[in-house]
Amino acid sequence: MCPAIICTRPVQLSYYFIIFHLQISDDSPGYNEAIVLLFFLQISDDSPGYSKEMFCIPRHYEEDLKRVLIPAGFISDRIERLARDIVRDFEQEGIVALCVLKGGYKFFTDLVEKIQQLNSNLGKSVPLAVDFIRLKSYVDDTSSGEIEVVGGDNLENLKGKNVLVVEDIIDTGRTMQKLLGILNNIHPKSIKVVSLLVKRTKRSIGYRPDYTGFEIPDIFIVGYALDYNEYFRDLNHLCEINETGMKKYASKS
Repeated sequence: MCPAIICTRPVQLSYYFIIFHLQISDDSPGYNEAIVLLFFLQISDDSPGYSKEMFCIPRHYEEDLKRVLIPAGFISDRIERLARDIVRDFEQEGIVALCVLKGGYKFFTDLVEKIQQLNSNLGKSVPLAVDFIRLKSYVDDTSSGEIEVVGGDNLENLKGKNVLVVEDIIDTGRTMQKLLGILNNIHPKSIKVVSLLVKRTKRSIGYRPDYTGFEIPDIFIVGYALDYNEYFRDLNHLCEINETGMKKYASKS
């Protein structure tokens, strides 16, 4: 249902940056210390989000969602800023955008489109190629910590290239850590990671991507191609699933 009233209650957000000091070996030809800035938007644990009645939600999911956490329009604006940051950092250099399927496909598509638009409209020059890999680590609402590489038969083609891994969400960080281990063995020129979401959880190993859209509470999020056992990928907004939805779509195995 699409009601005529628009919700104006804002999500509680904070704009953060983290400074990491990276020690470089004494025989490095450059500086002996580097500073890395990571910028992201943080959604607080007590953020009320938005009432689902204020948005267009598919009828088959109306009873399965607790709230809308991040509306589709907000996601789009944040992706445009991420694209600008990436174009700034890789100007005049070619990159291979590596999509982590399935959940990352919509974020990947929208991000690549924004980068292409910036290439045309801002006069920037970032040669862009794409590749795909599929991983499996989620069963129900728990990250198993083990990954199965389903795709990526041509990963050897990434050798000597700038690789931008495009992921939908970083949970504990273990899946990404293992993927980066696989990619490093191929010896690309560089690897950077962009993730739309980073979950704020005690289970985290402390990994942070190079580019982050939103930091969110430790809740299970669906929509915008993020799924719960293959459901909810067709939902435009990022929403919190409720107990009814978890039970309805629980794994049968």
